[in-house]
Amino acid sequence: MTKKQDLYTPPYQNLDPARSAAKLGEPVDTARFAKAAAFCERGRSDLAKRGYSPDGTKRLRKFSTWEICRYLLPIAPAHFRRVLRNNPDLPQGEGANGSKWFTLEEVVSLRNHFAAEGLASKKYLPYRPKGLPAKVAAVANFKGGVGKTSTAAHLAMSAALDGYKVLVIDLDSQGSMTSIMGGKVADEWSTVFPLLAKDYALAVQEENRLREARGETPLPLDETLTEALTVSASDVIQKTHWPNIDLIGAQLNLYWAEFQVPVWRMALRNWPLWDALTHFLENEGILEQYDIVLLDTPPALGYLTINALAAADILLVPLGASFLEFDSTGRFFDMLYSTFASIEEGENSARRRAGLPEMKFEWDVVRALITRFDANQQTDLANVIQAYFGDFMNAYRQEFTALVGQAGEQVNGIYEADYRDFNRDTYARGRDAFDRTYAEFKEILIGAWWRDQAMAEAQAAEAATEEQADG
Repeated sequence: MTKKQDLYTPPYQNLDPARSAAKLGEPVDTARFAKAAAFCERGRSDLAKRGYSPDGTKRLRKFSTWEICRYLLPIAPAHFRRVLRNNPDLPQGEGANGSKWFTLEEVVSLRNHFAAEGLASKKYLPYRPKGLPAKVAAVANFKGGVGKTSTAAHLAMSAALDGYKVLVIDLDSQGSMTSIMGGKVADEWSTVFPLLAKDYALAVQEENRLREARGETPLPLDETLTEALTVSASDVIQKTHWPNIDLIGAQLNLYWAEFQVPVWRMALRNWPLWDALTHFLENEGILEQYDIVLLDTPPALGYLTINALAAADILLVPLGASFLEFDSTGRFFDMLYSTFASIEEGENSARRRAGLPEMKFEWDVVRALITRFDANQQTDLANVIQAYFGDFMNAYRQEFTALVGQAGEQVNGIYEADYRDFNRDTYARGRDAFDRTYAEFKEILIGAWWRDQAMAEAQAAEAATEEQADG
């Protein structure tokens, strides 16, 4: 019996050049890019509205008694219903037969009630030391597609459901975080751009006072810088459909900051460009108004990312469990070292000459975290990555689940998805993927706060002891 000959031909063989040329169409000029961009803008708008209400406004869904008692408050359902019956002034929710639904504003009100009237042994409000500033967390990696925006968005939503007040700052001119949060950004003046410009303008004003005293020609303040001096936090911070998440959005024109910042630096060499965002957070009272500031960065180590990293207390670096993403992340850390060590050396050389104390960049915690994890195919490589990164690595590997994909198609976070649209087990698994990521983040957050508080108390005790000794 003869074996049948394999007649398979690879699809890339025997291609006809003339037919191939016929499929090319006319040569493409720049106007065609504009047409493609217009089509994409229309499609983006249509797709984004999948997560919006019919009137075009993005609204947060309501939360059921089951969700509140399972995920949001440490209360048994029977006790929860009993408290509502005994306190008719509290939000009663909508629905009948024990199945009530509450807005997140109502959940916040209920949380505050239980914190004041509930059991002392239970924690109804998340840990937040009084008198300490908000913690700033940046999510960064210069490789795209590793889950930066998804991670940042879900951490913001998790923290909001946990009772924290969150400010999200979108530093990526692609504006994906802004879309998830339902933000509206007309131009760069509604982004962080004027805040960076304002910091430079203030530095120019200070320099000009010194120049005036020395009889030197002042640096110019153009129309952009003059206008930036009038911008404040309230001009760029917008409310979202989440009652305890605010947003500074982004749009395409924000990318011009990457070109403008170095021009400003060349004009005034002593302007610390990396501190512009830090100065905004400190000088505008942002760190007192919020509990957490989350920075979503572009996939590049440009000037916006450098500002984010310099402002951050906590740095999270997402990556997939693949060789290329591991390799890229290693190069990212190498570039972080080169960039910030170079800044330190340059600044400290000048400070040493002037007899000033040296500066040093420090972060409370840096963690790499594996996203989009498939345990069936990626466990071995994930273990290798874990071994090499060591204490830089989060313990939990964030799995990709059906819920994440389906929620993403609706331009929603998984916490915005209604569990009634899914199998209950599918919803629980999908939510658990981000709940566990948030649990590790919260552990970092409260640990850093506790350490700050302990240090402050030790310093206060030492100062009191010295004062008594002097007295």
